[in-house]
Amino acid sequence: MSHKSKFLTAVLTAFCIFSMLFVFYYHTPVYAASGYEYVILNTYSRTMKIGDEYYLIALTSTGKKASFSSSDSSVASVNTYGKITAKKAGSAVITAKIKNGEASCNVKVQKTTITLNRKSISLENGSSFSLTAVTSNGHPVTYKSSKKSIAAVDGNGRITAKKPGKTTVTVTADKTSVSCNVTVKQPAVRLNRKSVSLYRKKKVKLSVETTSKSRPVWKSNKKSVATVDENGLVTAVKNGTATISVTVDGISRNCEVTVKKPVITFETGSIELSPEDSYQTKVTVSSGNKPVYSSSNTNIVTIDENGKIQAMEAGKAYIYAKEDGAKARMTVIVK
Repeated sequence: MSHKSKFLTAVLTAFCIFSMLFVFYYHTPVYAASGYEYVILNTYSRTMKIGDEYYLIALTSTGKKASFSSSDSSVASVNTYGKITAKKAGSAVITAKIKNGEASCNVKVQKTTITLNRKSISLENGSSFSLTAVTSNGHPVTYKSSKKSIAAVDGNGRITAKKPGKTTVTVTADKTSVSCNVTVKQPAVRLNRKSVSLYRKKKVKLSVETTSKSRPVWKSNKKSVATVDENGLVTAVKNGTATISVTVDGISRNCEVTVKKPVITFETGSIELSPEDSYQTKVTVSSGNKPVYSSSNTNIVTIDENGKIQAMEAGKAYIYAKEDGAKARMTVIVK
């Protein structure tokens, strides 16, 4: 007999046996010794993940439908048709029962595990990092920061550093939580100048280098001496000393600014004029700023804002040139 014929014969034989058992099962009453009834299950133990479903099949000796129950429905519930639903980690016994017989299936629901791509991170302020989480059952996770003022996290796990300090980002799924420790580092801050000297009205640009992405905050402790704008541009106001500070995330660096008193020099110390004569003074000011002129006696001589002297009548007077606290004098005699 060929192999093909043997195979067909085996299949036919199996089919016949199955058909006879089927007819016998459904059309012949079942009589157990001494009225013994029993239930056969398709499995007697099952390990499941939270959210999993599984159908428990029960065959009874009476041919009647078994009723199902769970010893702990909060762990694993079962419906009328034997569908088991895993709800939380733990153990439960699912029982299929008829009047005088029953069988049980031990169900273990595994705790959901969460795997993070990082358990701890260090960030510069203003920078971001994507924390990814994978659960053992594919369930979604939630993210939460213990200190949002230090580092916030969105629904996708993107962490954004807000200010130096430490916080914990907790990731949760199915009441299981894992954590990532987040440190927002103190920034490195370096100012390009520690001190600078300049005259009134002059400007100097200070620059700061920092590892933080936060915007530097500039400040002058004496705005009457020197001011600074939001970009670090310092303007001298009057002679004296001021401290310009720049602060990044609580870390400050200082620059001492000295506004120098200028030196004023007349080309000549004294002149003689006749009434109605005029004279153009020549003054050198080290700051390069224009001085303010005045006369000690305007009845004898006057002087305009450009330094032009006008003799009025006989006598002696002094011409002054002033700039930012410095003063020089020239004598004028009118004969």
